[in-house]
Amino acid sequence: MGGDGSVDESKRATLRRFAALGAASPLTRFSGSDDTGESDAREAIAGYVSTTPGAHFSKIRDDLQLGTGETQHHLRQLAEDARIESYRDGDYRRFFTAGQFADHEMVVLSYLRRDTPRGMLVALLSDPSATGGDLAEYLDVSRPTVSKYASELESAGLLSREDGYAVEHPETVLTLIVRYADSFDEQAADLAARAADLVSYDP
Repeated sequence: MGGDGSVDESKRATLRRFAALGAASPLTRFSGSDDTGESDAREAIAGYVSTTPGAHFSKIRDDLQLGTGETQHHLRQLAEDARIESYRDGDYRRFFTAGQFADHEMVVLSYLRRDTPRGMLVALLSDPSATGGDLAEYLDVSRPTVSKYASELESAGLLSREDGYAVEHPETVLTLIVRYADSFDEQAADLAARAADLVSYDP
């Protein structure tokens, strides 16, 4: 039985893995802290945000196994150092590597971090002829749920409902899914693997 020691080792391994990504960022600025643990945690958050853009506070805290106050402290410091920026998405504040995304891309990624909207966008990119009923069946949700999120996606400029459902700016949405496929679910990863077949090129 590993006990608490195995949990601590798992946490350290996770922090080190993401800290290496954070330290490799061109925006890295050393805070001057002599506390190696604090530095690892901060760099881990920076690395995590770089690979999982649009993640919200609780997701960052839980995936990196950090405390609430610790996470707040490091996010605040990273923001003050201009290494990360945030976007308000309803009740959530979502975090991004500073200067890396246009406003519209942050909106897209914010919706891609939400299960049902992401599933709808993935399904429609895979099958542009999918109806509301098809989406409800595919996602195993009710038709009113599909309608609710379709309205939100339309208001955000990501979906058209003029003639059925159609993804707006599909190239941007698909590009972001492909780029960050490992941070989404299996359906998004499958779409990313088939992306080349979905893009038409007319020189």
